[in-house]
Amino acid sequence: MKYMPRNGGEHPHRQGLGLTSPAARARLIAELRAEGIEDERVLAALAKVPRHEFVEEAWRGEAYKNRPLPIGQAQTISQPYIVALMTQWLLQRGPRKRVLEIGTGSGYQTAVLAELVPNVFTVERLKGLSEQARARLRQLGYRNIHFGYADGSQGWAAHAPYDGILVTAAAESVPKALLDQLERGGRLVIPVGPPHHQMLRVIDRNGRYESRDLAPVSFVPLLEGRA
Repeated sequence: MKYMPRNGGEHPHRQGLGLTSPAARARLIAELRAEGIEDERVLAALAKVPRHEFVEEAWRGEAYKNRPLPIGQAQTISQPYIVALMTQWLLQRGPRKRVLEIGTGSGYQTAVLAELVPNVFTVERLKGLSEQARARLRQLGYRNIHFGYADGSQGWAAHAPYDGILVTAAAESVPKALLDQLERGGRLVIPVGPPHHQMLRVIDRNGRYESRDLAPVSFVPLLEGRA
């Protein structure tokens, strides 16, 4: 089931022109499908979320290319393929009701999750990014997102447990706090490892924790504390 944050069609200024047009979005979705993204729910969410709203004005012409883009403070908005892949794996074993995202960033992955999950909890350690993402997502009409400014390596215990956790920064090892906050039957998707040697890992909690590595990836490191 999709959880629609707005009624009616998208506001005209969000549809974009030229390189941010519906045609540009359609080309991106076709590329993602060709690269192996099969979950039509995920593809529909990426087609709907206006990625150009989550990047700086100078980069909007690149918004629907399958590449990461800078968002300031040494952070990036993830490549659409990685967003789609992580979301697809998170949802693979059925719908999720309560998902924790570690690393709000620009809020793009957050918006994709909010199209697919009734309740999204997102934590960001950089105050400026957290405030910008909150304002942006509120302006876009999302009302099923709960924002936290905190150390993401500690999760968000106040709202645990979660049936899904998605981490958008690479940990040297999987934080115990995230494993503890994962509900039985839940799934954690997280990049793990040092720079240049990271793997995207899926961990299921089924009585015990079961994990498998999916593919090499490159993410900014998961840092402790707040800034």
